[in-house]
Amino acid sequence: MREELKKLLAKSYSPYSKYPVAAIVVTNDEYMFKGVNVENASYGATICAERNAINSAITKGYRKGDFKALYVMVDGDDVAFPCFICRQTLAEFFTGDELLVISNDTRSKTYKISEILTHPFSSEDLK
Repeated sequence: MREELKKLLAKSYSPYSKYPVAAIVVTNDEYMFKGVNVENASYGATICAERNAINSAITKGYRKGDFKALYVMVDGDDVAFPCFICRQTLAEFFTGDELLVISNDTRSKTYKISEILTHPFSSEDLK
């Protein structure tokens, strides 16, 4: 997976931050959906790699409970966690038991999704 993420980093469109990010979401039936961050001069229009990969899977018909892992790689000196917009997307489509592996070129850390989503906003909050 690490080599696949490294290749994917080169496809990032990050001319403003110069901070490429790649993500691969793996479904329970072993399909992989890839994403990279795609920046925009209007920063609010930027989409993160994690959401790009997840949205690709959703477009193919996958739903909450259909995922088993998310792998994220950054091109930086440290391992970086998903931003809070991405975490909200994780709360929407993941149950919490899935694996999250975040890495850079030399290190990686492994968590369960629930470990980074301690107090997610969910449909229950809308009642």
